[in-house]
Amino acid sequence: MAEVQIEVAEEAPSEVSAFAVAVFEGSLDDTGVSTDYLAARGFEGKVGQAVSVPGANGTGALVLVGLGPAGGTSRHDARRAGASLARAGRRHTTIAMRLDGPIGGDVELVTALAEGAHLAAYEFLTLKSDPKPGKLERIVLVAPGLDGDAVTRALAGTAAARWARDLVNTPGGDLTPAELARSVRDKLADTDLGVVIRKRREITDMGLGGLLGVNRGSSNPPRFIEVSYQPEGEPVATVALVGKGITFDSGGLSIKPGQGMMTMKSDMAGAAAVLATMTALPAVAPPVAVTAYVAATDNMLGGDATRPGDVLKIRNGKTIEVLNTDAEGRLVLADALSVASEATPDVIVDLATLTGACMVALGPKIAGLFTNDDELAGWLRASADHTGERIWPLPIPDDYRKMIDSTVADMKNIGGPHGGAITAALLLKEFVGDGIAWAHLDIAGPSFTDKDEAEITKGGTGFGVRLLLDLITRIGNERASSGDTAG
Repeated sequence: MAEVQIEVAEEAPSEVSAFAVAVFEGSLDDTGVSTDYLAARGFEGKVGQAVSVPGANGTGALVLVGLGPAGGTSRHDARRAGASLARAGRRHTTIAMRLDGPIGGDVELVTALAEGAHLAAYEFLTLKSDPKPGKLERIVLVAPGLDGDAVTRALAGTAAARWARDLVNTPGGDLTPAELARSVRDKLADTDLGVVIRKRREITDMGLGGLLGVNRGSSNPPRFIEVSYQPEGEPVATVALVGKGITFDSGGLSIKPGQGMMTMKSDMAGAAAVLATMTALPAVAPPVAVTAYVAATDNMLGGDATRPGDVLKIRNGKTIEVLNTDAEGRLVLADALSVASEATPDVIVDLATLTGACMVALGPKIAGLFTNDDELAGWLRASADHTGERIWPLPIPDDYRKMIDSTVADMKNIGGPHGGAITAALLLKEFVGDGIAWAHLDIAGPSFTDKDEAEITKGGTGFGVRLLLDLITRIGNERASSGDTAG
């Protein structure tokens, strides 16, 4: 499908190709459609179910969308319903959905439904020789009296998540570090966001030894990308976003098996998430100053690739012994966290497809949360609950720090056979400035999927974009209400 337009209106447009109706369980008799017909198609009004009925009652096509039991619809239910609407309606060009009663009067539910539809309508067809996109172009949510501003802001977030999916889905041979930087410049050309792209010479002058060390085996030069947003007026807080930007990960000399490389174009999903988040900030307009930092390179096996046993010096002066070149993400993140810390923001959040160990612990749909600050942990979990992007807290115990002790450097880049997600987080912690609230999200699991499910589409998921936007807005609201200002 193309970029589907979703809007809130007082009444349905004069020309539509289908109408959609929300249906609760137990109310199929009210639809005007034969219950035998619906039963034959397995439609019961459950959340996530939808069915397209051609020529229903002589009024044109009708799409029935399940909302589950009456009176208990959650944001998550509404988001799933929106996703099922988009998928069931892909044969139609324009769908009008009237939202009456408690659904239409609840801006949270209408917003979630719009989010689900926009995300589920995503398709990545750029590389198809004969693409066959769905026909759906427009969804009009008819909700009289509803203020559509919240929906507009939310759709800025879903549009950003869709762009993050585009980046992740682009092959690593196409989306090199230089091409990623160009994509950012092009995307932000008509905005007021600040963009700084640093090439190898500047990266060398900055002392980004982790980034340069990972890049040694590649013929594609690295990039260090900074994007900044300044609100109108004095910011109430400052936030730094850091994303892992490994545009393709072969494992380096510690090479991955073939199966393990098949989805490694997605190893820059953290970078995609933080960069995409920045694109939505002008529309969301939080009273928070935000800067994103991405160290971008691929991890390859060229003749001068970093060897196991090499020692890299990071921006903040600390040294890391590289014992496994496939544990490279933490090396580039160490540099980016060091640079971010120098600006002394109130909060740093990094996102990274960092460890398979986190997937072992939490499965493929939940990100691991590591943090040094309880208030930030609370904000993140509240935001995750709100957006439906699940996270779960994991510990970073000080006594585990000895697991990454090195005899020749300040630390080594891997621990022992256990607690791999924890030891990776402990290494990152070494590069966060004192007194800065920091959180690390290990998104190795939920950043990529092999199937469509609810609002998630096969391939890159855009995980973290809406979560970060909600977090930044939440921080802004909390600080503004308390009278605090940045610093």
